[in-house]
Amino acid sequence: MTLQLVVTRPAREAAAWLPVLTQAGFDPLALPLLSFGPPSDSGRLNAARMGLANFDAVMFVSPQAVYAFLDENFDKNSASSHSSVDFIAINDDLRRSPLRCWAPGPGTAQALERVGVPWARIDQPTPDAAQFDSEALWSVVGPQVVPGWRVLVVRGELDVPADVSQNGQGAGREWLADQCRAAGAVVHMCVAYKRQKPDWSPAMRAAACSAATNGSVWLFSSSEGVANLAQLLPDQPWGQAQALTTHPRIAHAVKGLGFGRVEVCRPAQADVLQTLNNWRNSSVCQRATPVPAP
Repeated sequence: MTLQLVVTRPAREAAAWLPVLTQAGFDPLALPLLSFGPPSDSGRLNAARMGLANFDAVMFVSPQAVYAFLDENFDKNSASSHSSVDFIAINDDLRRSPLRCWAPGPGTAQALERVGVPWARIDQPTPDAAQFDSEALWSVVGPQVVPGWRVLVVRGELDVPADVSQNGQGAGREWLADQCRAAGAVVHMCVAYKRQKPDWSPAMRAAACSAATNGSVWLFSSSEGVANLAQLLPDQPWGQAQALTTHPRIAHAVKGLGFGRVEVCRPAQADVLQTLNNWRNSSVCQRATPVPAP
């Protein structure tokens, strides 16, 4: 029996994971727990885009931050966030300038490369880092920061309860900003998109309810996604459900929702696949019937 995996990453990221998981012999089901829209203040976003030359480094908190800030196709339905924006000029300036681009993990780094940022100017945690987060990123970029440096943090606008931000990834970006300020840098925040609860169809809700009890493994990469799941299925019992998370903070949120089994692994694709293979093999062993002794 093929192990079903519930991929909760945003739709754009999930689309990249599905063929990889299928090729590895799993049965992936995309149920995104985050969607995105334009920010409340597109004027400040556009000003930050046009003022990149004023900064020494830009931290992009996620792949979505990269695409929302630099990809004109991120939200085609929002003319207000793209009006009077020359994306060709912005990306040309970004490629030619000495600006450092900071990424908390490989997914964000790959997104930067896709939009044309030279790999040599992308800083990210070392491949063997225990976690891909702001703390691991700071160990790499901290030596760059000197008094007077100007750092721009490109992030999303929360549409979830405030306590989720403090227990999830939001705390990391604030921590890194504090480290930069302590080193004498001037930090500016830029909201490039709004994170929001997805609009699930009845079929998606039914599939999620089934995956809570049929042995599926839920893949979580966001505490905000866990909070959205609680709102989407407020009456669903999760005691039989199992999950693989990519950070201890996310695991804490999933356990709080009531999942019966919760594991943690590094978010690198190879680590996720290895952990899932181990999970699948252990499940096969548990289902095997012992051969009676003669």
